[in-house]
Amino acid sequence: MNERWKTAALGGLIGAAVSLAAVFGVFALGLIPAASDARLQGYMLGHPKLVYQMKELSDAQDAEAARQEEQAAVDKLGPKRFFDPAIAFVTGPQKAKNTIVEFYDYNCVHCRKTSHTVRKFYQKHKNDTRFAFIEFPIFGENSINAARTSIAARAQGDRFLAFHFGLMSESAEIDRDLLFQNAKSSGLDLAKLNAGIVDPATDKTLLADSRLAREAKFQGTPVFIVNGKVHEGEISEADLKELIR
Repeated sequence: MNERWKTAALGGLIGAAVSLAAVFGVFALGLIPAASDARLQGYMLGHPKLVYQMKELSDAQDAEAARQEEQAAVDKLGPKRFFDPAIAFVTGPQKAKNTIVEFYDYNCVHCRKTSHTVRKFYQKHKNDTRFAFIEFPIFGENSINAARTSIAARAQGDRFLAFHFGLMSESAEIDRDLLFQNAKSSGLDLAKLNAGIVDPATDKTLLADSRLAREAKFQGTPVFIVNGKVHEGEISEADLKELIR
């Protein structure tokens, strides 16, 4: 990129940064001296890193505002909405001290990356923690088909979880072939599964799942609710330990 284009690009960023300066109160913080627009532009041209620092701060503030909005929505909805068997696959003691909800898409890379942690935690705590697994397909037709198949598989009890974690361990996009390969290897009754897929109740559940995600203000996957606290994105064992303590 030549110097002319560099200057033009930086000038555009500075135009946005001048507005951001008012939002952040950077004058009050002493980060930028009070000055006319021309002097301010000159100062920022001499300190270009400020523009990017302010953009990072703006993004962080937006993310925190969204997190607070999600948390407020989840608090308002209350735990019963997320542990409704008509909405989620629910397992674990009804009066468990700890609870974990996950919204996921089988074609979500981040859901797959964190699935090993979820599976390990489930295997260790399935007798003392209540879990709710909720489909939130956001990556197109294959994801919707996977979600409908998953909802149909819920009727087969613990075999659902073998199917669920099997899909999450795949590296390729989940299409119809992978769905039924995993269904067969998970020991699901394929006749019952096919009947469930075309059952209107499955579509009703899928709509209810998506509606709940929207009411909770969720925009992506995965999203976890651990003991009532929202955690967006991949989750680690350390995150779970921190949220559950």
